[in-house]
Amino acid sequence: MLWAGRSAIEIATAVRQGEVTAAAVVEEHLHEIAERDPGVGAFRLVRERAVDEARALQQRRDLAQLPLAGVPVAVKDNLEVAGEATRGGSAATADTPAPKDHETVGRLRAAGAVVIGLTNLPELGLVAFGDSAYGIVRNPWNLARTAGGSSAGSAAAVSAGMVPVALGNDGMGSLRIPGACCGVFAIKPGTGLVPPPTDDWGGLTENGPLARNVPDLALTLSILAADPGLAEAWRGGTRVEPRPSLPRSVWADDDELWAAQPPPESPEPFDLRVAYAPQPLPVGLPMDREFQAAVRAAAETLRVAGHTVVEHDRRLPAALGPATIATWLTRASGAAAGLDRRRLERRTRVLARAGRVLQALRLDGERGRARWHGYGADTWFGDADVLITPTLAAIPPKADRWGDRGFARNLLANIRYAPATGAWNMCGWPALTVPIATHSSGLPIGVQLIAPPGGEPQLLGLAAQLSAAHPPVRPRGYSN
Repeated sequence: MLWAGRSAIEIATAVRQGEVTAAAVVEEHLHEIAERDPGVGAFRLVRERAVDEARALQQRRDLAQLPLAGVPVAVKDNLEVAGEATRGGSAATADTPAPKDHETVGRLRAAGAVVIGLTNLPELGLVAFGDSAYGIVRNPWNLARTAGGSSAGSAAAVSAGMVPVALGNDGMGSLRIPGACCGVFAIKPGTGLVPPPTDDWGGLTENGPLARNVPDLALTLSILAADPGLAEAWRGGTRVEPRPSLPRSVWADDDELWAAQPPPESPEPFDLRVAYAPQPLPVGLPMDREFQAAVRAAAETLRVAGHTVVEHDRRLPAALGPATIATWLTRASGAAAGLDRRRLERRTRVLARAGRVLQALRLDGERGRARWHGYGADTWFGDADVLITPTLAAIPPKADRWGDRGFARNLLANIRYAPATGAWNMCGWPALTVPIATHSSGLPIGVQLIAPPGGEPQLLGLAAQLSAAHPPVRPRGYSN
């Protein structure tokens, strides 16, 4: 039986039941990476030692209880993996091995996952492209197009079937943008749910999973969040089947946290107030008509499913755009601080320089961010439980060496195709992208689901309903 292309839940179930060994699963996925990644460029580092780690996993006494037993995962190369250098897409970063795993990586390993490689990203995760000194990440749907960014390699690896799930992070859309580009599910948790990266851009950035289906996404998020209840949240109004008891160490070391989690129960009837905004962008920013149509189709699907659906015809405040850009540039300045300027890409240097100028002028976007976080987002959002918007505004740009280009070309390209995600980092709300249709260009279309703080279960439930009505399609040539 072939395991590459199988879901994380299928793989883990088979490993727990002894149908296949973790080492065999890992070896097969390494073979797929060797076959497919030369054309895609998702990985900076492929970990051959993962086979030995899988063999060691097979000896764990608690193997039969591990929710991700033997599941190969890819990790974005700005999160620490013990024994490997964390390069962040930059030749200017240190090549010394990390002494220990980032907490999110440690949680995945404790749950039985095997880290199979580190994925490419643009330098310091600053843009919505996938190019860096380590190569160009190409979109499995069309190798001439970018896989998005900054979790480019993670999204491409999942889309191409090289891993069932991957770990990335999102500072202005860096999970949702590549997720939509590559036709996979990706969720940015709300502030405080999952341990953030070491440099969290002043609270803007959250770690989160990417997957090819909602159950895998929910299970991985539950492990990252140390919240077992999230694993079943996607079921919505269906009956939750009893789940085998899991060792506390898989989810958290805090006994009080574990004790606070109620046992799985049949959920209440699944009926939400859903708003949809086909064109939420400020005046002057266009939105692809096919993306708008996808939002309307998603809204109709959820109306038929029994939800109360209303149109949200207000556009995001015009002042939020400049505040978001200023915040982004300021964070670019901070990310580049202390690195050898001569080894940074042209793009990074000009973005960081612009950020320093804005800081000197006290135009760092913090006041706009505070207003949006404090009351603006809640007021604009209204009384809906969940809002649907397009994830992107245009199809992904060409896969190219954008890092060699200057400020204006990178800024305009980012704004033109990916302006719809950053607002929800500015206020810390959870958001999820769902692949729902195929564009006339042949590329996937994603819709973005947004909820107020604590709304991750609702996002997962609606994503599952949309996925059932609009099953995700795999890119041509990656059908297994």
